[in-house]
Amino acid sequence: MSLAADLRARSEDAAAPLPALLAEAEHLAGTVLLGEHGRRRAGLGDDFWQYRPVRSGDEARMIDWRRSARGDDQFVREREWQVAQSVMIWLDQAASMRFASNNNLPEKAARARVLALATSILLVRGGERVGLSGSGLPPRRGEAQILRMADAFTRDEEADYGIPEARGMLPHARALFMSDFMGDFPPVEAALYKAADRGVRGVILQVLDPAEEAFPFSGRTIFESVGGSLRHETLKANELKDRYLGRLAERKDALDRLARTTGWQFGTHHTGDSTQAALLWLWHALAGQA
Repeated sequence: MSLAADLRARSEDAAAPLPALLAEAEHLAGTVLLGEHGRRRAGLGDDFWQYRPVRSGDEARMIDWRRSARGDDQFVREREWQVAQSVMIWLDQAASMRFASNNNLPEKAARARVLALATSILLVRGGERVGLSGSGLPPRRGEAQILRMADAFTRDEEADYGIPEARGMLPHARALFMSDFMGDFPPVEAALYKAADRGVRGVILQVLDPAEEAFPFSGRTIFESVGGSLRHETLKANELKDRYLGRLAERKDALDRLARTTGWQFGTHHTGDSTQAALLWLWHALAGQA
């Protein structure tokens, strides 16, 4: 095979997941019913939002006299805030995310990619800018940015566990970190503290396979990381269950404490649960950070 033919074949293989990912994310985003802007609030802008009663401190020029003439109360005409928010996304694409305990469940990476892209679609169509942290893909609006995000989300990484990336975080932006967070904890702390120092608030979503919560193993079992760098064999796997579940609970508690300390929100999603419910939670969690 010539060099050009080999390059084309590899390029087609790399692009193959893209249409399926886009179609699934588009369908998922379409199930979330939003208005013209998903996170409306009062502020500077051109579009009418609502009338509200006059409050102490309002200037006379702010009063809408036509609306006020209908009754005894005075009202202020508020316009909708139209300054776009930048939302930076870090998606763990390391080997540990390519785990599924059975053929009826998606890999953690597949579920996380769909959720990250569907969230990006909702943000862009809500007037916001989205980008990737530390990747050279700065936040932008538009459908072209969705294609760039989708392309970036289809790339696997070789490392066993992902390390959160906080480079390129714009001051006072919002962020979304998605991972199983099974790797070392200090890099997670460092990334969130660095983001918090820049006034960045956001959401942490831990994506787990149901087997990682239930630990349904007994007898002789070989545990091996997806990347192959870690391996442990035991004759009595059931004796490890309590210790493993205790460690998992500690990691969740640590993530929750870190989120609260830095002004973020923490949630867990299992690949056996509803994708739509997870997207709705993500959307409301990001809205709460506005």
